[in-house]
Amino acid sequence: MNFGGLSWKRLSGYSAAKSRLSRQIGIPFTRSGRQRKFGAKMGCMTLAIPLTALVILALWWSF
Repeated sequence: MNFGGLSWKRLSGYSAAKSRLSRQIGIPFTRSGRQRKFGAKMGCMTLAIPLTALVILALWWSF
């Protein structure tokens, strides 16, 4: 049975307070939001870290 999205959290203001606090501190409360923010911060670092490791290994093997 569908009640049209009625939720005690929305009625009490809990959801709005949580989203306001999240925006103020700049850290998402949801797991997917934190992962998305971390991924955006990393940017090209996801490619740079393995490449750096390969370069270090190549230099180490050359000695």
